[in-house]
Amino acid sequence: MCGRICVTQSAWEDRLRIIAGSARGRSFDAPPGNNTRPTLDRVKESMFGSIQFDIPDSTVLDLFSGSGNLGLEAASRGARRVICNDYDRTCAELIAKNAKKLNLDAIVHVTCKDYVACLTDLKRTGERFDFVFLDPPYQEGAASVAIEAIFTMGLLTEQGRVFLEHAEKLPPTIETPLAKRKQTKRYGTCAVSIYEKNDEAKPE
Repeated sequence: MCGRICVTQSAWEDRLRIIAGSARGRSFDAPPGNNTRPTLDRVKESMFGSIQFDIPDSTVLDLFSGSGNLGLEAASRGARRVICNDYDRTCAELIAKNAKKLNLDAIVHVTCKDYVACLTDLKRTGERFDFVFLDPPYQEGAASVAIEAIFTMGLLTEQGRVFLEHAEKLPPTIETPLAKRKQTKRYGTCAVSIYEKNDEAKPE
């Protein structure tokens, strides 16, 4: 979401781009200033390259959406339904504007809520996701809370996966036995960990 602490690197450009799919090569606007931390193209390309054949007709949640970078990419690649959520209204409004510009607004649904409230509402309405993308503030403990809530609330489909972008150091400690970390890939100062259901765990 907006308000993240950025990792050390050069200033973000004002425009981002879609890598593949129906909007391939098209650019879209990033939120102004340095408060958001858009996923780098090389990281995004690696993430989506590993699931490119599973994205079509999938359901996707981009919970700390910021620029909408990951959710819009998923929509371009054929996801059936994408929910982009960000607590900052400026970010949420810009995501909706970008989705319309890219002709993805029939797929991308934008919400503006605290992430816990968003997950609670999704649970109440019976939503389930094939992919959840998390790019939360690195230093605020939101990653652990979000992952534990996603698994304990049953928000994933049977083969659903959570992609968490975090600092290159070890991933956050996840307390719920319902989740297991499948792998972690490192990209310089950041890393992406993938979580899936722990088949050996029994829901409480």
